[in-house]
Amino acid sequence: MTEKIPHAYVIGYPVKHSRSPQIHRYWLEFYGLAGSYDLAELEPEQLGPFINFLRQAENAGANVTIPYKQTVISHLDAIDEDAQNVGAVNTIYKEAGKLLGTNTDVYGFLTHLSQSVPEWHDDVEEVVIIGAGGAARAVLLSMKKANKINVHIANRTIGKAQNLANEIYARAKPIELSKLNTVLGSADLVINTTSLGMTGQPPLRFDVAVLPGHTIVADIVYSPLKTKLLQQAEDRGLRTVDGLGMLLHQAVRGFELWFGVRPQVTGELRQMVEKSLVSAS
Repeated sequence: MTEKIPHAYVIGYPVKHSRSPQIHRYWLEFYGLAGSYDLAELEPEQLGPFINFLRQAENAGANVTIPYKQTVISHLDAIDEDAQNVGAVNTIYKEAGKLLGTNTDVYGFLTHLSQSVPEWHDDVEEVVIIGAGGAARAVLLSMKKANKINVHIANRTIGKAQNLANEIYARAKPIELSKLNTVLGSADLVINTTSLGMTGQPPLRFDVAVLPGHTIVADIVYSPLKTKLLQQAEDRGLRTVDGLGMLLHQAVRGFELWFGVRPQVTGELRQMVEKSLVSAS
């Protein structure tokens, strides 16, 4: 009898830029596992049929990226608490014959933050999150899980920041992005969750000089590896947390669900992905 080989995918539109195949194929080879991981670039009308295709026995699940993290939910049998709280699914897997959804971005962000700055939990009381989009949802939930009380959400549209707080963490305080400097002076942790600073996008503009000397500056952008924000923070001697680690650590849970092994984020893996990002820039 031929052993069935599990297949996993990353679905989105566009999706060719994704580093997920590189990450998961590295782990498959590293652990000597039978399996595959492929790109699936889907037009909107192809999403439903592809989710049905995932129900076939040989398919283990998929990562979900833009623009389907929310629309995919209606095609699944159920989603877990993290996905419900974030309002988005980035990982699809099977359990007891059902197709389920979860969100591993919260785990990815908190794990990378803790590895980059092990003492962060004791050092941080005042948190500033910049942005109120999809990534901000996971970051805000991570601060709620870490029991951080004083959290500000700075966004160009304050109503969107208020809605985010209402949906995920009522303690969070929305402010207009134009008033960012009013909270930066007491910030222990600043997190950019926007695409500002990404390759091809304008930089995130605020005065790093107003930050206290102990502030931790995190940026979820990983292309470029070191954004202008992180470079400015480093130039001031501040502790920084890049976006690549979040990408790598959020992939751990999906791989475990699909292929039955909990992988490690190694220095070799990070260097390999870093090299691919540099060559693509």
